[in-house]
Amino acid sequence: MSFNFSFYSALFIVIALILIPIIGVASHLQVLFGIVIPYLAFIIFLAGMIYQVVKWAKCPVPFRIPTTCGQEKSLPWIKYSRLESPFTTFDVIGRMVLEVLFFRSLFRNTKTVRHGERLSFVSAKWLWLGAIAFHYSFLVVLIRHLRFFTEPTPFFVRLIEKIDGLFQITIPALYLSGIVLVAALLFLLARRVVDPKLRYISLPADYFPLFLIISIALSGILMRYIFKTNIVAVKELTMGLATFHPRLPEGISAIFYVHIFLVSVLFAYFPFSKLTHMAGVFLSPTRNLANNNRAVRHINPWNPPVVIHTYEEWEEEFKDKIKAAGIPLDKEE
Repeated sequence: MSFNFSFYSALFIVIALILIPIIGVASHLQVLFGIVIPYLAFIIFLAGMIYQVVKWAKCPVPFRIPTTCGQEKSLPWIKYSRLESPFTTFDVIGRMVLEVLFFRSLFRNTKTVRHGERLSFVSAKWLWLGAIAFHYSFLVVLIRHLRFFTEPTPFFVRLIEKIDGLFQITIPALYLSGIVLVAALLFLLARRVVDPKLRYISLPADYFPLFLIISIALSGILMRYIFKTNIVAVKELTMGLATFHPRLPEGISAIFYVHIFLVSVLFAYFPFSKLTHMAGVFLSPTRNLANNNRAVRHINPWNPPVVIHTYEEWEEEFKDKIKAAGIPLDKEE
């Protein structure tokens, strides 16, 4: 196996990011890593996401280009596929719900298998399973973390936290979402490393978010179960950040600053990476448009006015040269 530059460059960058807050805390820069950088990262995230969404919303979509793989609505006695070829807004909403919540198109993913000289397609559900496990476990982790930014803690956060820690394996309770999150990330990372074709086309930008989120998850797990930190002081800090009255209490360990710094990097990196598909899926014309070209005439509103030069005008302009060449004129004098 050749040297995988994309893999190791992304890994070294994340290792460097982990070392930065460790050195910073040793240099008594807790205010920078606990208050200034999180606020700055949140501002970059918010401004970047707004910029990206506005930019996408401004992109002209002159034609209806929904991705279809089913029967289009045509004659009344022919049944059409509402999800594969949506005709109404209701059909589009149904398709989007299944896409956003259940990754329907990824569920139907296939891979090519060679049988001698013949190629065939077989179902490939492992990618869908890894993606669904990663996204939903990440969502549960984010919801659980709302308890650090709210007082009192909302009932749904306490409910999700109780279900997530249903198996009282350790003290404190082991959260299944953290284990599933790390396992799903390791699967997605191994998939890029093991598959030669996928490894060949993978860039540092493909590995970096995986390593970064793995580091965030592992630092959180270590902080909860091994390198304990003062959770009361942590909540005092996060509540201060949420209420815009930041205060840096004593007793917060260095691993917390590593954790919050990596989260801040993820927030700042988010709008300028592939991770913005979270918002982009709602603005994709291949998904959010109805396939009704046969029933409705769509006129491109961005067409610029065209100056027409008719044949009569052209003949009038070049009639002397046309006569000199012996070519008959449509309009004789």
